[in-house]
Amino acid sequence: MKHPSLAPWLRKRLPAGGEAERVQQLLDRGRLHTVCASAHCPNLFECFARGTATFLILGPRCTRRCRFCAVAKGTPAPVDGGEPGRVVEAARRLGLRYVVVTSVTRDDLADGGAGQFARVVREVHEQLGALVEVLTPDFGGRRESVAEVVASGPDVYNHNLETVARLYAEVRPGASYERSLRVLAEVKRLAPGMVTKSGLMVGLGEERGEVRGALADLRAVGCDAVTLGQYLAPSPGHLPVVRFIPPGEFAELAAEARGLGFRGVAAGPFVRSSHGAAELFACLGAVTAAASAS
Repeated sequence: MKHPSLAPWLRKRLPAGGEAERVQQLLDRGRLHTVCASAHCPNLFECFARGTATFLILGPRCTRRCRFCAVAKGTPAPVDGGEPGRVVEAARRLGLRYVVVTSVTRDDLADGGAGQFARVVREVHEQLGALVEVLTPDFGGRRESVAEVVASGPDVYNHNLETVARLYAEVRPGASYERSLRVLAEVKRLAPGMVTKSGLMVGLGEERGEVRGALADLRAVGCDAVTLGQYLAPSPGHLPVVRFIPPGEFAELAAEARGLGFRGVAAGPFVRSSHGAAELFACLGAVTAAASAS
């Protein structure tokens, strides 16, 4: 399928200044990876220029071959025991008070990498006193892995549904729509007060009703916050964009999500699961406070 021409509302100006270069140098010195760079995020320069980044732990190579994702595939390196400490040090140097941590999928590990997530969460809490949002893979459906991450006490547990049920086999081979919903349901079962979050891409050929169905499924498992963003093909070898969703339609989707009861919603062409995560978390607190006062 031919990729459509880029919609005019998807053109961004690069921020000026040297902060982005400083952030990249700091990450390079710490031998750390970011999903910003590995996934070719369109917000990379904006985030780096603001002195923020989303840490990608457990190496830069993923054991799955999702057809939407630019992260490198292949045989991963062994788990790096020094990585949690380097994440803490980089977060300290960046002055982060809200640290977002994600990972590649590590189906080669018995725990799927849950132990490394837990170590990072604990070290950030203990050494920085910062808030932590984790964006985890599905851990192959292992409930004990989800439990290990939950027990470490992240402030937000994020797991992306990514797309609608009908497109899973094409978009996320090796993953399961139902399994991803079960991850979020398990978090709420173990820690009912823990904030859960998920994200959806649109523009892959899904129907509007299917998006509403996915949002309803997320609410049915207690998901508190959701992000909706435009899928952008990282290369001609990835799945093509079927449609560019106009900003007005994103506003309609956001209203529908709020109507379903999501406490936090971010929707727009450049919205990504970890982009603006601290701001969305702050909105969750504002919504809770308003509800308590009414």
